[in-house]
Amino acid sequence: MSTPDTYDFIGIGLGPFNLGLACLTEPIAELNGLFLESKPDFEWHSGMFLDGAHLQTPFMSDLVTLADPTSPYSFLNYLKEKGRLYSFYIRENFYPLRTEYNAYCRWAAARLSSIRFSTTVGSVTYDESGELYEVATTSGETFRARRLVLGTGTTPYVPGPCADLGGDLTHTSGYLPNKAALQRKKSITIVGSGQSAAEIYHDLLSEIDVHGYRLNWVTRSPRFFPLEYTKLTLEMTSPDYIDYFHALPEPTRYRLESEQKGLFKGINGDLINDIFDLLYQKNTEGPAPTRLLTNSALRSASYDETTGTYALGFRQEEQEKDFRIDTEGLILATGYKYAAPAFLEPIGDRLRRDSHGRFDLARNYAIDTTGRGVFLQNAGVHTHSITSPDLGMGPYRNACIIAEMLGTAYYPVEKTIAFQEFAA
Repeated sequence: MSTPDTYDFIGIGLGPFNLGLACLTEPIAELNGLFLESKPDFEWHSGMFLDGAHLQTPFMSDLVTLADPTSPYSFLNYLKEKGRLYSFYIRENFYPLRTEYNAYCRWAAARLSSIRFSTTVGSVTYDESGELYEVATTSGETFRARRLVLGTGTTPYVPGPCADLGGDLTHTSGYLPNKAALQRKKSITIVGSGQSAAEIYHDLLSEIDVHGYRLNWVTRSPRFFPLEYTKLTLEMTSPDYIDYFHALPEPTRYRLESEQKGLFKGINGDLINDIFDLLYQKNTEGPAPTRLLTNSALRSASYDETTGTYALGFRQEEQEKDFRIDTEGLILATGYKYAAPAFLEPIGDRLRRDSHGRFDLARNYAIDTTGRGVFLQNAGVHTHSITSPDLGMGPYRNACIIAEMLGTAYYPVEKTIAFQEFAA
């Protein structure tokens, strides 16, 4: 076993938010950080790299710009180095392609010496005498740090009726690797809604007459909700709204968490219109073999290995009627949920939780009992509202975390940017 190395902080997991933290801390001599990632390279939703799919936030929501517009790790600098800046300018579209954003992140990661890929964390303990966290990897290495920044992210959610169901069902996160196999089936059903579900439905609908499958899209939502993207609503992704939301009583925050899903989990309005236009086109020669069903909650599911067919039981909630769909292909567009990593169990008594058992994030994103030792990325919709998963708020959160670690604001942190007032 190697001799333990000591760092000012260790980032565990490398999604866009911890990668942004790595970029923003790289020029700060006073901070010595290390980032550990189990994957061999940076990868961000590669199972959803559909042709033409793009981010739902503009290019300024990159890893660094909203904290430091002069950073060499900006998306515009990436385009300049790749000789594509003028093409992006002429394109006149603020929204980077999803594949393009992933390539940009890989470019940034390759320029940083603080990242260690193919390194899996096995456990985290706390040394009371040294006041240090000890991070042990599964390969036998141990690293020590004064602080931790958790960026393991969310994982694909599988609803109860589909747990251990068998067969070859797939979550949207694994769509592309399984697309060809799905299209060889006689029927495909997408369960759930949101941007990923809509992109997959459009993709499969566009080739429905080539492969001849039946295609169903079922959601428990009352309708196929568009993402609300008006400018006064966008002001809710602001420091002002975080201050307001975080100060609300816990029951109110949980109620709002449920009510505000359409503000960050809806479907791009243009895509909804494209789906309708494609449905119109596919139905000009007669009804296309596709169904769209709303208000329908999945209540049961079974798999017949002999026929390779799923039997899905739904409840039309407004009519209070049950119905069944048989399908060979099953795609779960059921989103992602955060689960606390098992490696945190040894320090569980140092981490704060709320009455629902979820991490209780302080306003500064700390979750430990000291309020300054363990910080959490992208798992705080219940404490910081829709800003938690928003790519554009990543640099702001990282600027706040950096200020907490340094004791001073290295990157100026905006306090008020909204025209509207959220509190009385």
